[in-house]
This record gives sequence, C-alpha cells and structure tokens, in this order.
Amino acid sequence: STDLTSTVGYDSIIQHLNDGRKNCKEFEDFLKERAIIEEKYGKELINLSKKKPCGQTELNTLKRSLDVFKQQVDNVGQGHIKLAQTLREEAKKMEDFREKQKLHRKKIELIMEAIHKNRNLQYKKTMEVKQTCCYFLPYGALLYHSSLSHFWQLFLKLAQTKSALEDSDRSYQQSVTTLEKIREEWQKEHIKACEFFETQECERINYFRNALWVHVNQLSQDCVQNDEKYEEIRKSLELCSIEKDIDFFVNLRKTGSLAPAPVVYENYYNTQRNATPVRSPVPVPISR
Repeated sequence: STDLTSTVGYDSIIQHLNDGRKNCKEFEDFLKERAIIEEKYGKELINLSKKKPCGQTELNTLKRSLDVFKQQVDNVGQGHIKLAQTLREEAKKMEDFREKQKLHRKKIELIMEAIHKNRNLQYKKTMEVKQTCCYFLPYGALLYHSSLSHFWQLFLKLAQTKSALEDSDRSYQQSVTTLEKIREEWQKEHIKACEFFETQECERINYFRNALWVHVNQLSQDCVQNDEKYEEIRKSLELCSIEKDIDFFVNLRKTGSLAPAPVVYENYYNTQRNATPVRSPVPVPISR
C-alpha cells in the first residue's frame, strides 16, 4: 500500500498462511477419523472370523478352504488395524509439521509487529512535529510584518517564536530522518518476511501434496495386500475337490462293503411241510 502505516498486504499474507495451516489441520483430522473407521472395521472383521461359525461341520478339502477363508478374513482385519496405526502416524507427522511452521512463523511475526509499531509511532510523532511547524510559520510571518509601534513589545516574542520555529523545524527534520531510517528498515524486514513466508508456503504445499500422495499409496497397498489374502482363498478353493470330499466322507463313515442278505421265510409252525430248509443267499458286495 502507498500508505506507510497500512498493513493490508501483510495482513493478507498472514491470513493466507493461517488458512493453509487450517487446511493442514483439516487433513490431519481426516486421517484421524479414517484411522478410527479402519480400526473399528478391522476389529469387527476379527471378531467375525473368530466368533461366527462358517461351515464348521464341513470335511476335508472344503473344510481346509473354509479355514483359509476365515484366517485370511482375520488377516484382512489385522491389516486394517495396522493401516489405522499408520494413518495415526501420518496425522502426527502432519501435526508436527504444522506446529513447526507455526513456531518458525511466530518469530517473524513478532519482529514484524514490533517494527510496525515502531514505524507507526515514529510516523505519528513526525506528523505532530510537522503540524507544530505549520502552526509557528504563519505566526512568525505575522510578527515580522507587525507595525513598528509594537516592535519593542513584540521583539521578545518574535525572538522566542523564531527560536521555537527553528527548534521545531530542526526536530521535524530529525524526525523525518529517523522515520526514513525506520521506513527503510521496515521495508527490508518486510521483504525478508515475505520471502520467508513464501518459502514456508512452498514447503507446506509440497508437504501437503506428498502427504496426500503417501496416503493414497497406503490405501492402494492395503488393497494389494487384501487382494493377496483373497488370492490365498482362491488358491485354496482351486484345491477343493468334490470327489475327494465325497470319498473322504464315505471312508470316514463307512460301515462295511457288503449289503444285508435278503430275509427268507422259515416255517417253524409246520416242520413236516418244509422239511428241507431254504438256504440264505450269499451276500453280494455292492458298488457305490
């Protein structure tokens, strides 16, 4: 701004930096909330795999596939809990970065506040001295042009006024010189502060971008790991054999390889009628 005492540009920069810090805090909170969701989901999956029956009376190869299935569901749950911890660590890194920038920026802000205050005070003082000079100038001119009849009465006042005018003008010149030095110092510090703030903003945007990139990679990696776990289930299911499971069940529960013999009639009432007993047929092995 052309106004020496204005801080509108500086205030705009500070507001932008504070908004950037707020945006980092929002992403940090997002990661924390996501971590809570991942941890809760992971624990629910683990409880489901451990407590909920899932084909517990199955046998042989299908049973092994179901065991692999439940184990991998448990592993997926553990993966989500691990991801939750990773997200909390990333949120902590963002918080540390944000607080570090805040502390560094606070030092510069304190310097700028002090130099703004000193600049404004000196400007105010200079303007007051200037007004004093402006007050004495017309009064002195009036005395110089007063009539001779009042010369001796006004001579002393004239001398005093002239001396005060000279002192005021000297003070005004010194004040302007001091103000100019302060203005140059402020401008120098202002440029240094802007360069520092620009560096910080570049670091913040770069850090924010990288943090988001890392987060997406973590989610992708989690999906890849989950797919590997699911692939174990698919491999186990490929080994599942219907024929083997049926044979396994038959061999496990079989009671023999011969069918019961046919039941024949035996006459116990009239033994004379049926003197020759009827032989029972030989049992014949049965196939599946």
